[in-house]
Amino acid sequence: MKPFPRYLGPLLALALATTVQAQNLDVQNAWARATVQGQKATGAFMQITAPVDTTLVGVSTPVAGVAEVHEMKMDGDVMRMRPLTQGLKLPAGKAVQLQPGGYHLMLMDLKVALQKDSTIPLTLTFKDSKGVQSTQELRVPVRVAAPAEAGHHQHGN
Repeated sequence: MKPFPRYLGPLLALALATTVQAQNLDVQNAWARATVQGQKATGAFMQITAPVDTTLVGVSTPVAGVAEVHEMKMDGDVMRMRPLTQGLKLPAGKAVQLQPGGYHLMLMDLKVALQKDSTIPLTLTFKDSKGVQSTQELRVPVRVAAPAEAGHHQHGN
């Protein structure tokens, strides 16, 4: 039997330590709200279903200087928005809605206006219950309002 090549050990360790592409996460009805010139923030919305308990821990996009997972909820008589610093829990098999007035992706310090009928790239970062991190790349349509068609699907490429 041949000895294990010395260079394969570090390569294998590197391959196991890097972020992997998300498997079997279903993202539907993704969209980002259009902006006007000079507007510095907007939201992105979608429905995510994970096959196993997973947490959405981050989002990034080249069109924004800052992108965060947020929630809006009532605090007495006041609607408050805050980042979810521990991420958004995605229970196994349960569709979680990211929508205006609730959980959403906040895109701030916009570098360009998001024009209706264009698309933007988003990278979602997830961590499963075993601590394994993964990403999913999306091309998200920019709209003025939520898509009306209930059967519309938007999957990552």
